[in-house]
Amino acid sequence: MKNDDLIYYYKDSLKSERLITHFLNLNYIKDWSDFFKEKEATKYFLPFDFNTNEEIAEYWIKTQIKRYEENKFGLQAILNIETNEFIGQCGLLTQVVDDKKELEVGYHVMKKHWGKGFAPEAAKLFIDFAFENNLTKSIISIIHKENIKSQKVALKNGLTKEKETNWKGMDVYIYRIEK
Repeated sequence: MKNDDLIYYYKDSLKSERLITHFLNLNYIKDWSDFFKEKEATKYFLPFDFNTNEEIAEYWIKTQIKRYEENKFGLQAILNIETNEFIGQCGLLTQVVDDKKELEVGYHVMKKHWGKGFAPEAAKLFIDFAFENNLTKSIISIIHKENIKSQKVALKNGLTKEKETNWKGMDVYIYRIEK
């Protein structure tokens, strides 16, 4: 499961025309707990064993903080650059798919911001960051077979469907872009 092509360098405050990123901290729990109120937004997630949306959000954010500390990248908050409104999360994630270590770009946008182009804009920020800093030769997205919206985001950013596989008990497509 070793991939010598993957190096670690990560920063926040990446900027696009409309977005800025920040490392997550526990102050984002309230914003992120609202995401879990929308069943349509979470229907492709692995199940969580928590009683409240706040507990899920806290666990999720602590997982990202642990990823930062262990040099495994992690999702970051994406904010409106002008208003500082919380849009969702996006970032790079170290994953293992079919016994191979990969760098994934993942994205989750609050439902009220769907259809505004934030997911592809945020994902492009991280894809460009990874390639400009020579972090890897390719980036993947792991997308549930039925998640058409995320598949469209991947295609919009130049990723192509590489294969179908089972990942953590889910049937998914692996989309990939090469540097």
